[in-house]
Amino acid sequence: MLLVVGGTGELGGRVVRLLREQQHEVRCLVRATSGTAELQSMGAQVVRGDLTDPASLKAACEGISTVVATATVITRRLAGVRKPSIKEADEIGMASLIDAAEAAGVRRFVYISFPGVDAGIGTPLEHAKLATEKRLERSTLQRVVVRADAFQEVHLAPIGRFDLAAGKVAIIGKGDTKQRWISQDDVAELLAVVAVEADPPTMIVVGGPEAISKNEAVAIAEGFIHRPLKVQRMPRPVARLAIRLLRGPNDALASVFGAGLLQDLHAADWDDEPLLQRGIKPQSASTYLRDQARLLAPAQEG
Repeated sequence: MLLVVGGTGELGGRVVRLLREQQHEVRCLVRATSGTAELQSMGAQVVRGDLTDPASLKAACEGISTVVATATVITRRLAGVRKPSIKEADEIGMASLIDAAEAAGVRRFVYISFPGVDAGIGTPLEHAKLATEKRLERSTLQRVVVRADAFQEVHLAPIGRFDLAAGKVAIIGKGDTKQRWISQDDVAELLAVVAVEADPPTMIVVGGPEAISKNEAVAIAEGFIHRPLKVQRMPRPVARLAIRLLRGPNDALASVFGAGLLQDLHAADWDDEPLLQRGIKPQSASTYLRDQARLLAPAQEG
């Protein structure tokens, strides 16, 4: 049986669905305040617990062969939830999950991280992800760390201040550094595959099929919506200052600024080969933007 931690999230939910479609037995660790109807409709077993409750993690790991960990508290923190912090959930909580997995005799641990996590930007999420990677290195588990590039559905969407409907885009830095934004569906499929693959690598760095800069993404989007976008730019020094000032009072927002700065400082030297090797046909960032523009067209016409 596989344990998915983060199954109520966008990425984790996709992983659960894929695993269940392949007839794998799946258990999901779900917080007491989260709904379970969708997971149960897929045929997943649900256990109540939380990354900040070590006893619940011990119970969740019993009888499990592989853990797939996609959980993060950042979305809830951005929505205004005060507790737990990124450190409490994404760092200390993940360490407790690894402890519980080791104690229960779990064989494999699949963990989602991101490229450049070791770049030293200095955000709470970066610190938590890197600490978890290092904890896995010291564990007895067969670790599979998937460092996936930034999600198209976040960084090329309104939540990432790339808002086609409002005609506004925010860019940190110069916007000329090429990235390989990746589809959540493609990442979910990769996670589902390596969770059951015979001998996966310990580290997979992956991005989408297209290397473009934020400025190029703006130009591509403008071509699809047939009007210019208003671009707001934040200089790198301002972003660095915001990260330092927000690390304590708003760890999630500090991490968001850090993600934007990282994308502007470090060009992607990874590609989509890990997807292609496993028969996954990846979606390009241009295709994602085209699809979003098509969804927007009826509203504009109305």
